[in-house]
Amino acid sequence: MATNISSPGTAQAVPGLRAWILFGLLCVAGVFNAMDRPIIAILKPDMSADFGWTDADFGRLAALTQFSAAMSFLFTGWLIDRLGVRRAMVVGVAAWSLAALLHGWARTGAQVVAARVGLGATEAVQTPLSIKTVATLFAPNRRSLAIGLGTALASAGTIAMPFLIPPLAAAYGWRGALVVAGVAGFVVLAAWLVVARGVRFDAGDVASDGQAHDDRREPIGRILAQRATWAILGAKALSDATWWLLNFWLPDFYRREFGLSTTDLAVPLAIAFAGSALGALLAGSLSTRLLERGVPVDRVRKGVLLVSALIVLPVPAVLALNSFWPVAVMMGVVLAGHQGFSLTLFSIITDVFPRAAVGRVTALGAFVGNLGGMAIVWITGNALTADVGYTPLFAFAAVSYLLAFGWLRLLLPRIVRAEA
Repeated sequence: MATNISSPGTAQAVPGLRAWILFGLLCVAGVFNAMDRPIIAILKPDMSADFGWTDADFGRLAALTQFSAAMSFLFTGWLIDRLGVRRAMVVGVAAWSLAALLHGWARTGAQVVAARVGLGATEAVQTPLSIKTVATLFAPNRRSLAIGLGTALASAGTIAMPFLIPPLAAAYGWRGALVVAGVAGFVVLAAWLVVARGVRFDAGDVASDGQAHDDRREPIGRILAQRATWAILGAKALSDATWWLLNFWLPDFYRREFGLSTTDLAVPLAIAFAGSALGALLAGSLSTRLLERGVPVDRVRKGVLLVSALIVLPVPAVLALNSFWPVAVMMGVVLAGHQGFSLTLFSIITDVFPRAAVGRVTALGAFVGNLGGMAIVWITGNALTADVGYTPLFAFAAVSYLLAFGWLRLLLPRIVRAEA
């Protein structure tokens, strides 16, 4: 059930359906936020032809975008905890939509880089805003389900992109596709503001003594002093590196191994992100069902993490398969494992940290995850330019989640909810 969020002096709460609609609209805005990466990856040949970029150049562009997002995460968590859900939604969606629109005026390589840096910096609002919204709108046992549904919705949008982007690019160019994403972001923001009219999100941040929480009750020094914080950061750095490797370089892998064209990529990428959506739904719904049956939160979270890590372990086997369709299905299974792992890490944040700290812990986790992503996309570009191939990269991907699981168990032996 959604938590009650009411204005001071009133007893009327936001109905559960309204809470789901608000969160769903945020997720739709996040889809347009995330469009830039698939667009750039899918249209890599067109952009490379426009600017004469090599694989190494493309890897550096991806790494620079990742770096700008990572650095922004150092500030977005604090900003969201300070502004609250409503104002952070307005600031975040407007900023990243405007940054996407600016791609329409990029005519040189330097202008593209500037637009990418701006988009990377502003899109860093979305992840901590989503988790903060979940912690505000939903009761603890329902949070995994909410994150899972939100991730599945984002994956559904990503599935549609390989089918929508080539026609958009054919009609308006790759710049036009990003402009469409920016316009759509403003439309979704307007719909969210209509639905959110009259809602007092900050009323959910009230302690049992009647005092309102704010971020000053959880100073950053206290957050960084907790072992749980470093458990999350280490696990995010290791697991997110594999996510960004596959998210950014999977189209290139299909081109190299199977000679697929830009149009041919639609179906295999749809399979991959359908697996991502299914993994999020299964992990989120299973976690919520087990918690509502009384299974201890420590056992649920760590069980889902371990199973998800084991699902990713066979990923190097794709290099030994000569048939395309088994490879496409296996990549879908691997992304399902990632989403189960990632969803559970975000759920742990809402479990063990007070609501006033959720935005900053999420942003710190995303910060180190993006650093890992920045490193892997840069390494991949150079490895491919040197003709090393994908073998060592997929070998790292296979063990990265088990390493992340071991790190979290070491620093966080027992998960106990802050509410308890």
